[in-house]
Amino acid sequence: MALPSLEGLLESRHSVVAVVTQPDRGRGRGRKRSASPVGERALAENLPLLRPEVIGDADSLEALKRAEPDLGVVVAFGQFIPKSVRSLPRLGYLINAHASLLPKYRGASPVAQAILDGEQKTGVSIMRVEREMDSGPVALTRSIEIGEEETTGELTDRLATLAGATLLEALDAIAEGHATWTEQDPALASLAPKIARGDGRIDWTRDTATCVRRIHAMAPRPGAFTRLPDEDHDGAGLRILRARPYAGSSHEAPQPGQIRLADQPEAPALRIGTADGWLVPLEVQRPGGKAMDPAAFLRGCPLPETSLLAGSDAQKGGA
Repeated sequence: MALPSLEGLLESRHSVVAVVTQPDRGRGRGRKRSASPVGERALAENLPLLRPEVIGDADSLEALKRAEPDLGVVVAFGQFIPKSVRSLPRLGYLINAHASLLPKYRGASPVAQAILDGEQKTGVSIMRVEREMDSGPVALTRSIEIGEEETTGELTDRLATLAGATLLEALDAIAEGHATWTEQDPALASLAPKIARGDGRIDWTRDTATCVRRIHAMAPRPGAFTRLPDEDHDGAGLRILRARPYAGSSHEAPQPGQIRLADQPEAPALRIGTADGWLVPLEVQRPGGKAMDPAAFLRGCPLPETSLLAGSDAQKGGA
């Protein structure tokens, strides 16, 4: 989310005097420690780079003072920023590009939450950073439509590009002295809490549209999942990364979690029963495996016709 904003700043008339990012972490299959994408770009540009475990500690605070910033810009940083850092720039504040139309969806997972709730549009808000999460006055918002089959990963990429452009627009207005700040109405605020792995469990007793939204909201991480027939509570399960409602005609009212295989040449390879019809998986993945279409999955893992997916609420209460 943050890299396009840094790249936009580097190409703009504004000077980047320092970059702050998370400490180096283990990445990839070998878990080799490496810098974040933002950190790598800063190193490539020979910019002062701070990687504190806790922003605002003595070392990071002293380094920020030496940089003498006019303004601080925050994008997807993921740490609480204390007042000592918020008030350090010459202008006395930081601004943040948040991936929602504030005051809607304050919090860690605004993109996924917008998809879960069936929103038709979302966007980016440029606000001042204050102690209360995502509550500061807003200088600028820009909106985009959410695609019908768009996943959180895809929408996040589009919002990252929009955030970079919107940040530059706001920075120009601040530099020229004509930025207008509008206080948020707390009565209209809603929260987007951090997504946990358990949030990906698909409840087949819900309607098809709700199940499809959960699948798209959880992709690519943590991934919406269901357990296959005969798997126990700790079974590896199946991740569904993309899906759509079944558009064909069916005279059968399915049980929630019921499996139906292709019954005619043009039928989807796999569909799954919900509370009000059928859901068609378009992309699936076994843990540790590659994403694939359901037909390829079924060739390696045949499923019994009409069986129920293990752990569906029709069989047992919850995961």
